[in-house]
Amino acid sequence: MSQKSVCVYCGSRNGAEKAYSETARQFGSLLAQEGWRLVYGAGDVGLMGEVARAAQNAGGETFGVIPVHLVKREVGKTDLTHFVITETMHERKKVMIMNADAVVVLPGGPGSLDELFEALTWRQLGLHDKAIVVVNVNGYWDALHTLLDQVIGQGFADTSLADFITWVEDADTAMIALRDKLT
Repeated sequence: MSQKSVCVYCGSRNGAEKAYSETARQFGSLLAQEGWRLVYGAGDVGLMGEVARAAQNAGGETFGVIPVHLVKREVGKTDLTHFVITETMHERKKVMIMNADAVVVLPGGPGSLDELFEALTWRQLGLHDKAIVVVNVNGYWDALHTLLDQVIGQGFADTSLADFITWVEDADTAMIALRDKLT
């Protein structure tokens, strides 16, 4: 059985609540304990750095992908198991999702939303069938959940769109959802 890989989209900042960083660290540790590889944006700042350092500290493999123009800004984490530099953001997103078996979204900003919506759109179009798990720490993603329900309710997406995302509250529940989908 080959090693599973989980793509994590999350903020390059830590956010306003300690729970965001705590969840990122816990999730990184749980991934490593499960023997699964972390695929992420290769930054050493914000939640990205938290999840990666936690995975590394727990003995996990890490696969980071960063575009050349963000190496300095996001402090490219070069001590990863695999460190890939791409030319563009689009190439970064493609390499990340193509090297993962599932997607997890922790709290983040516009970049995380962009990544989530691209993964969701590609799933809707049948370009992949990977699980997408959104970790709604302290209700951070509540407005997004409501928005997606509205998109469906107003007829701009099929009701099946709701089935493409599993909403969870914490790192432990995210791992339970991933085990269910990946094993």
